Amino acid sequence: MAVYTLPELPYDYSALEPHISGKIMQLHHDKHHANYVNGANTALEKLEEARTTGNFATVNQLEKDLAFNLGGHANHSAFWKMMGPAATTPDRPSGELAAAIDEYFGSFEAFQKHFTAAATGLQGSGWAVLAWDSMAGRPVIFQLFDQQSNIPIAQIPLLMLDMWEHAFYLDYLNVKADYVKAWWNIVNWENVEKRFEAASKHHGVL
Repeated sequence: MAVYTLPELPYDYSALEPHISGKIMQLHHDKHHANYVNGANTALEKLEEARTTGNFATVNQLEKDLAFNLGGHANHSAFWKMMGPAATTPDRPSGELAAAIDEYFGSFEAFQKHFTAAATGLQGSGWAVLAWDSMAGRPVIFQLFDQQSNIPIAQIPLLMLDMWEHAFYLDYLNVKADYVKAWWNIVNWENVEKRFEAASKHHGVL
């Protein structure tokens, strides 16, 4: 029995149009996300087989496969929920999240510019991430390479943007800036605020 399963999207494929097309959403969810799920399950099965046989000759590759594919599964599972139809999502955060952004980034506009620069400046494939640093007890922005690399430990993701080409190329070709600009219109700030409320209870972890 599979350990990991592909979650359903919380909205129709076309719900994020015109900012992200239904065609991209269908391919992104049904093909790319599904491949990460299958890859994570396969890696787990092969690691179990290695333990059973005592043959760990390929353990290094299997551990990499698990980290990459499980990272892809986890990232996308969160990503879908962090977006919503433009007509139903506020254009900026409110409450304690808004206050924290003002305190640690100077203003929402300054935060937005920082996050956008992190996203468009990624070399190769990866994600831009706003996370709660549970050691310092504050929000931080960082770049996640591929699906699993360059992640400081003890970070809890609040907002993530997929900058792999499969997330935007059919709509925006190689113009990353246009994709990121459009994406801000569909951020589900209510979901991000709930994540912040839960994450901010963690301080001094480790």
